[in-house]
Amino acid sequence: MKRYYNKENIFSKIIDGKLETEKIYENTYVLCIQDLFPRSPLHVLILPKKKYIDIYDFSVSASIEEKEQIFLAFKILIEKFELIDKGNRIITNSGRDGRQEIPHLHFHLLAGKDIGKMTS
Repeated sequence: MKRYYNKENIFSKIIDGKLETEKIYENTYVLCIQDLFPRSPLHVLILPKKKYIDIYDFSVSASIEEKEQIFLAFKILIEKFELIDKGNRIITNSGRDGRQEIPHLHFHLLAGKDIGKMTS
């Protein structure tokens, strides 16, 4: 089944410069922004700039450099917010059962308190 990227999603508009947001970190491949509806004291969204629907799409379509840059962004954010010892959670949701709300791959970095159990 062929899947299509919906370029009208909010992250696509942010990446394309059509919407303003608070940028925390940016490089050629990645944009990191403050979540508008934070679930923890620190809630950063890590977005690949290229148009990927979800983690599967990214894993089969992204270049090695794009994949490396996502992990570099994780490292930079962890160091920037001094989370090496305190800890954090980085997650991504995929598809209907994973409760992905926006059809552009994004990771959530959550920190600043005990994040709690993964599932109830």
